[in-house]
Amino acid sequence: MAHDPLTASTTLCLAGPAGHGKSLLVRRLHEEPGDALSGKLGTTTSRLRTPRRQWLAIDARHESELLREIVGGGIEAPVALVVVDVRNPAATAVGASLAFLRLLGLRDAVVAVNRMDLVDWREDACTLASAALVAAIAPLGLRSCVIVPVSAGTGANVRVRAEDSWWTGPTLVDALDALPASAPRVGGPLRLPVHDVIANGERRIAIGRVLSGTVAAGHDVLILPGNRLAQVAGLAGGDGPRASATIGEQASVALAPGAVVERGDLLCSPDAPPKLTSVFDADVRWLGRGELATGSALTALIGAREVQARVASIHHVLDASGGHRPASAVRDGDVARLTVRCDAPVAVDDAKTLAAAGRFLLVEDGEVAGAGAIDASGYPDQRRTRPASGEVVPVLHQISALQRGARTGHKGAVIWLTGLSGAGKSTLAIALERRLFDLGWNVYTLDGDNMRTGLNADLGFKPEDRQENLRRVGEVAALFADAGLICVTAFISPYRDERTRARAAAGSRPFIEVWVRSPLEECERRDPKGLYRKARSGALKDFTGIDSPYEPPDAADLVIDTQQEGIEACTRKLLDFVVERCRNAPG
Repeated sequence: MAHDPLTASTTLCLAGPAGHGKSLLVRRLHEEPGDALSGKLGTTTSRLRTPRRQWLAIDARHESELLREIVGGGIEAPVALVVVDVRNPAATAVGASLAFLRLLGLRDAVVAVNRMDLVDWREDACTLASAALVAAIAPLGLRSCVIVPVSAGTGANVRVRAEDSWWTGPTLVDALDALPASAPRVGGPLRLPVHDVIANGERRIAIGRVLSGTVAAGHDVLILPGNRLAQVAGLAGGDGPRASATIGEQASVALAPGAVVERGDLLCSPDAPPKLTSVFDADVRWLGRGELATGSALTALIGAREVQARVASIHHVLDASGGHRPASAVRDGDVARLTVRCDAPVAVDDAKTLAAAGRFLLVEDGEVAGAGAIDASGYPDQRRTRPASGEVVPVLHQISALQRGARTGHKGAVIWLTGLSGAGKSTLAIALERRLFDLGWNVYTLDGDNMRTGLNADLGFKPEDRQENLRRVGEVAALFADAGLICVTAFISPYRDERTRARAAAGSRPFIEVWVRSPLEECERRDPKGLYRKARSGALKDFTGIDSPYEPPDAADLVIDTQQEGIEACTRKLLDFVVERCRNAPG
């Protein structure tokens, strides 16, 4: 018999407000002979058959449980069966729920307008409910959306057409069968979150479910976040040894002796790893008890790793029309674009490029309080791939720091000015350089222009290049300080991690982090290089403050507010602070 591509199993997620009849409708769908539930009634998942399709139906009592199944399990759910009460379709809530499922890969929806028997199958009642639902769902841009009036209580229009009804469209089962076929997800780079580890002598067996790609004996895998390479010695399954495991399969991966792997790690392809970062943007569906605000603490479950995180900023909240609006807080049921900062780097993929691995859950008191779809495209990869050669031997100078300081009268130091474009960093840096030079101090300023036209001329403006630019700046500034100079830098350096690395590069030398503070509106008003205007027009992408975040210092050594004080007062404040910190004590 010829293979019918429509017979492949498709995940069907049940959606809609609680108490609108989802579970009863699922029971009606299972009334076909031979179409029994895979477990007892009330279980989350069941096998469902329609005349032309096979489905894995996910029926959760609450949306939080549905998100746990889909996001936590790395499940692709391209089809939603939405069940609403004709008397109260709750269109706005349905639209918000489907808007987030759309971010998770939803392509098609069938809407069952339920309990038509309670309104005597009145056409006007169905028309009114359908109009509200169409208005809420249409902006989402789904591939298809079919609305079917049904009665789960009587079974009318579920599998068998309602008698003596005005409805001439498909039954619910017919509508499901008519949906476009979706090709199964195959291939991709390996992503296997490690949910458990078993020690077997010198070997470690990593257990988890494959979200993407294939793992097989002899393959090399990269273990993140530790950035360790290991080789797969073999795989085991419930039926004994196996050659490989692929998407959706549970795998027990035995690693070669000596490999170090822990619960919460991620096994991935060495040639196509995810990004390792402690900060990313995310579209979050919030279902928690309280509001989320900037600074709110979160517990995020990313793959198998649980990390503490907080809301660094709230960009906007999606509204029912498909647009977005500014917001200072995220309320229950909102879908919001956030910047999330984790306490430690985590391995992440972008949901748009690798959906199953680009998701995370938000947990509150052990319960799912929301979920997110990750967008880390504007952030650098913090993974270190090039360890130093063992043949590198540091130079041992014969001139000590004390000797250099005795000659110059001051310590070598790094003065790191950070802030938004237009805040006044370069102006302050040049003014400070002039004042220190007039005092007889050895001082030099590094800024973007003198670095990018020389040492960093090979770098572009991709996130990785921007990170490397600042890394080099930090290393050069440290060498200047080691030579006994005051090195002043003027770079936006938007991320705390970047500034932390620059401080570490300075070692024991004084490192003074100065936050040159000015509100975005004021910086945009000044716009000395016309960059904000370009960013607002879309001609300049990933510009800090507009479509890329700036993380203010948690504890800057000095804060200078250029909106509140003029350049002369700011320069004097900065000069006094630097002289006090870097002047050698009288001998």
